[in-house]
Amino acid sequence: MAKRIDFYDDPTAPEPNSLVPSVNVIVINTAGDVLMIRRSDNENWAVPGGAIDLGESIPEAAVRETAEETGIRCEITGLVGTYSDPRHVILYTSDGEVRQEFSIVLTGREIGGEPTPSEESREVRWVPRDEVLSLPMDRSMRMRMEHYLTGAGLPYIG
Repeated sequence: MAKRIDFYDDPTAPEPNSLVPSVNVIVINTAGDVLMIRRSDNENWAVPGGAIDLGESIPEAAVRETAEETGIRCEITGLVGTYSDPRHVILYTSDGEVRQEFSIVLTGREIGGEPTPSEESREVRWVPRDEVLSLPMDRSMRMRMEHYLTGAGLPYIG
């Protein structure tokens, strides 16, 4: 399987050659647990998400990506923030794409389905809110989760 390698403020990082709008979703169930995936491409934990396709709205992409990666259907309920730090680049070893970070992070509520791994998610599970930050994750995902969990009330713009 192709790998995803994240670089942050690293002088040895490859130069970005693309910028792809993407979306992540922090989905909560009725117990207040957070839907998390263990990514197949780097073994880190994350929330579901991916690129926004042409002809799709941001919420449509968020719902689609969540269902594809986790088996869970959700509805979008809010905005955590925008993340576009040019110091964060992602190398995809399958094709040499080096993507500058560009992600919109939304919140969602579970409306159905069962946690089901996919090609992109080795493991899918509901994680109690107070255990989320104990999981191994990339620093960018950790920052997004911290913004959500601290509940500042205003979207992060960065």
